[in-house]
Amino acid sequence: MMPSKLPFAKSFGSPWVLAMMLGLGCDSSPTNTSLQLDYPSTRVTDVKDTLWNTEVDDPYRWLEDDRSAETEGWVDSQISFTQSYLSRIDWREPLRNRFEALYNYEKIGMPRKIGNRYFLSINNGLQNQSVWYVRDSIDGEDRVFLDPNSLSEDGTVTASLGSASEDDRYIAVTQNAAGSDWQEIHVWDLATGQPQGDVLKWVKFSGSSWVGNGFYYSRYPAPDGSAFSAENTFHSVYYHEVGTPQSEDKLVYRNDDEPNRYHFAYSTEDRRYLILSTSTGTDGNSLDYLDLQAPDASWQSLVSGFDTRCSVADHHDGRLLVLTDEDAPTYRLVGINVQDHSDQVDIIPASQHLLEGVSSTGGQLFATYLQNACNAVVRLEMDGSNPRTITLPTDAGSVGGFGGKSSATETFYVFTSFTYPTTVYRYDMATGKSTVFAAPQVDFDPAAFESKQVWYSSKDGTKVPMFIVHKKGLKMDGSNPTYLYAYGGFNISLTPSFSSSLLLLLENDGVYAMPNLRGGGEFGEDWHEAGMLLKKQNVFDDFIAAAEYLIESGYTRSDRLAIAGGSNGGLLVGATMTQRPDLASVAFPAVGVMDMLRYHRFTIGWGWIPEYGCADSSKADFENLARYSPYHNLKPGTSYPSTMVTTADHDDRVVPAHSFKFAARLQACQGSERPALIRIEKNAGHGAGKPTSKILDEQADKWAFMLHEMNVPLPAEQAP
Repeated sequence: MMPSKLPFAKSFGSPWVLAMMLGLGCDSSPTNTSLQLDYPSTRVTDVKDTLWNTEVDDPYRWLEDDRSAETEGWVDSQISFTQSYLSRIDWREPLRNRFEALYNYEKIGMPRKIGNRYFLSINNGLQNQSVWYVRDSIDGEDRVFLDPNSLSEDGTVTASLGSASEDDRYIAVTQNAAGSDWQEIHVWDLATGQPQGDVLKWVKFSGSSWVGNGFYYSRYPAPDGSAFSAENTFHSVYYHEVGTPQSEDKLVYRNDDEPNRYHFAYSTEDRRYLILSTSTGTDGNSLDYLDLQAPDASWQSLVSGFDTRCSVADHHDGRLLVLTDEDAPTYRLVGINVQDHSDQVDIIPASQHLLEGVSSTGGQLFATYLQNACNAVVRLEMDGSNPRTITLPTDAGSVGGFGGKSSATETFYVFTSFTYPTTVYRYDMATGKSTVFAAPQVDFDPAAFESKQVWYSSKDGTKVPMFIVHKKGLKMDGSNPTYLYAYGGFNISLTPSFSSSLLLLLENDGVYAMPNLRGGGEFGEDWHEAGMLLKKQNVFDDFIAAAEYLIESGYTRSDRLAIAGGSNGGLLVGATMTQRPDLASVAFPAVGVMDMLRYHRFTIGWGWIPEYGCADSSKADFENLARYSPYHNLKPGTSYPSTMVTTADHDDRVVPAHSFKFAARLQACQGSERPALIRIEKNAGHGAGKPTSKILDEQADKWAFMLHEMNVPLPAEQAP
């Protein structure tokens, strides 16, 4: 969870009632009440905090120490227990085999032109990581430039290409190990295809913006304590000159008075201005700029405060082109005169549809819109005139790309939908024509499936859209295994995309449903704000209403419904299953924020305070967070859904302690025979960069667990 691009109810009443709700009694004994499962023992401690005159118990706090031998032993015992349970599921092996067949196709990324050469990533099917290739022309022979699979024995190190030097001699390569957010930046020689020798450490939430003989990047000081859970503060911008040690990097920006802020610097394409974006989270950001052509220049404010969300798309004709939601909840592109900030012109005015992003390529603007959670792209002149809609394969899909230099004569983009595998297109700037550059060959028939968008009413009457995907002709008799997935936060939009994993469900007469909950970014800032802070309950209400719609419409029933989400979506699932344990039979809270009273104490959790509020800062925030914090709202003897919590030992975004503590308490509180498992992946993080081998295992385990717990029979041809 990362900041984008991460009054509803009555009070609890008396402090005594609040204390009872937070001190739930599951800590009285480590013995679970499950009828069949003998979970690994988990030590219970008498740890309590007093917040706003209310005592809050935290019996599993010791699991926050990710470096202790006891925590490591608990993790190993839970891994063994979960794998033992999963190994007895008949669905597991046939689903794993089918997924491997579905996933085994060539995956080609968008080409990137650097100088006269093209760089692109290709995975031949089942490689753990995609390989970076280079070719001398668009249809030339591929040569290996960088193979990340050679960087680790288990395929858990990823490598991505950052910006290139102005003379196209060097490129910054970013490496991540085991899914951690921590990065190393290596400098590679583009001609020789070899690392130049420079290595930058403790980089996080950073790009690389090349100016002159080096580049700007952002990093933290080395952590004090655990590298994967200690708080990260004093994000700072540095300039690195090629051929010098990191210790000599020039500090460009640091705010010693405000440790809990993000600072990200990038230059305009003409290298005239360095742009500094500063934020505290999702409450907006400020913009400052530095004239790189003025020797004694100082930082100048372009957009102050944190009330607006904004970014610089380009510098053109003396104006900085700023994408902003100021006086425009759906965003607009405004040109601000660098010499006179009062001189502003609307280049792309706000409209009813969300202006999701703007790029400048080949002397043109490409504006990407979101219309009812589906993308549309418009090409314009640099002054916003002569708009032309780009023809996409369908009206219900997602698009990305359209990047390149001002001199570009071509650009590339990708298009995908639920039944349209991610396809790369080449766009000719002169003719305006799109041609297929790379289309994957997946072992399925897209014509056999259908997707649609419906609108349903939430608890307060708000209309919420939801995508539904299933086989054509599927009988709606309430028996279909249904997977309800959502996010609902941090201004993040969920849009249609292809997943070969999802085919495992759809091929077995399942239904996939994805609602666009409040808190997301699908309809602009108003939609986002309607699901944050004291209005967060709206998100859970939207999700519950989506489930009820699916049941009432005959798609499924409670015993055939699974709820799922990751990160902030994991919080969503945790809150939903504690508020409505009867709603679904299976729950998948993945890498979720489960302890809402302490989340801000780990790594970059402080950055989520604008989204959630902080229990330490105000009584109102505390009471609001306590109402829905999944960890604190588990009740003993309650029949919760069959649950598989998922997390990873190198997750330094949402630290695994959230999932550890939630799973431990859930096992103690579960009042039925339904399992409460935690699947802990080693040498993995929040999700990004996961090698193919781990993806295959995880997805097969998920679908096997779901179908098994719903008592969906294994097809006769696959039965043992």
